[in-house]
Amino acid sequence: MSSIRKKLEEMLNVEEVVHVTSELVKIESHRDTPERELRCAQRIGQFFTEWGMKPEYAEVLEGRPNVYCILKGSGGGLSLLLNGHTDTVPAYTMDFPPFAPFVKDGMLYGRGTVDMKGALACMMVAMRLLHELQFPLKGDLIFSGVINEEDRSEGTEYLVRHGPRADRCVVGEPTSMAIMVGHRGLEWLEFEFIGKAAHGGTPEKGINAISMAAKFIRRVEEKLLPELAKRVHPIIGPAVMNFGVIKGGTQPSTVADRCIVQIDRRWVPMEKLERVLGEYQEILAELKTEDPRFNCTMTRMESNMATMDHMPVEIPLDDPLVVDLKNVMNDLGNSEPRIAAFGGWTDASLIGNFAQIPTLIFGPGDLSVAHSRCEFVPVDELRTCTLAYALLAATLCNRAT
Repeated sequence: MSSIRKKLEEMLNVEEVVHVTSELVKIESHRDTPERELRCAQRIGQFFTEWGMKPEYAEVLEGRPNVYCILKGSGGGLSLLLNGHTDTVPAYTMDFPPFAPFVKDGMLYGRGTVDMKGALACMMVAMRLLHELQFPLKGDLIFSGVINEEDRSEGTEYLVRHGPRADRCVVGEPTSMAIMVGHRGLEWLEFEFIGKAAHGGTPEKGINAISMAAKFIRRVEEKLLPELAKRVHPIIGPAVMNFGVIKGGTQPSTVADRCIVQIDRRWVPMEKLERVLGEYQEILAELKTEDPRFNCTMTRMESNMATMDHMPVEIPLDDPLVVDLKNVMNDLGNSEPRIAAFGGWTDASLIGNFAQIPTLIFGPGDLSVAHSRCEFVPVDELRTCTLAYALLAATLCNRAT
């Protein structure tokens, strides 16, 4: 690895990675932009074309393509997919012009720098380096820039269904260069409580939906939350949930005839989705038995997913992908890399569970500044991550299948 590392370090100009990242950040690719990811995908393809490679596009939603590029191997080695999303969240209110990226004190600022156009640039430049070096790979090295991860992940669902296929995958979400070997599943549930309206002066003639919701919340806190705290994965941590939204009633003088509660439930690999949903249904049934007037309907929120369940994902610590990346990072940093679990949900779940491709999460920057007023990525991590992706491919893609 030392000889290829030396060549890559000599060839890599971090300003190129900063330039590619900046070019992508300048292109707005969020839900409030009519073209969404189209121009970003086209700019990625333009880079690959300029570097002598052949990008491909697949329209997933109208006018919204995934973009791919494949560095073909000679055969007989493991193939590696480098996956990232081309959309971002909107700018909201940021502390600086969000789409005019700039470098200050070793940080590149702008919307999407950390989530996750910086990682896309690292993947792209890593492929360019290996292509220019004409480094022999047995397995294919594949880039995929997918749409709409920030909403319903149709881009990666399309990738799962239609390919390209690979033996291993890295999703480049920001991990501060730690190797993230899994994360919790994600389920958004809505509970609609239906009561009966009445005048606030005669509340006994009505059925208060807000009171129903309060009983439900208390029961969940008393009965379910202590059980979730006991379900602890050794790396991913405990199962958790959050009451995120409550809306009910029309005015103070009217008994509320409707109340909505929305929750975020994060589940761990030892749990099953049927049980996750069933535990809430059991609580609703208990409350109905205690009070026949109790009326609630639970639904899975459509905004949470397109068609594929957002399951937990994990990869064994002895998988060749984890082993090779650990060795790469140890070589680059002269210290053992941190192994942990990712705090949010990622497209790694769809790739790992539905495409059956062992997947980990690894990329530059800190997740805590994603979606924030002050989004940035350390330039030094852009450099290290580019080298890491290239060295990982040089190692893994030459493992025999």
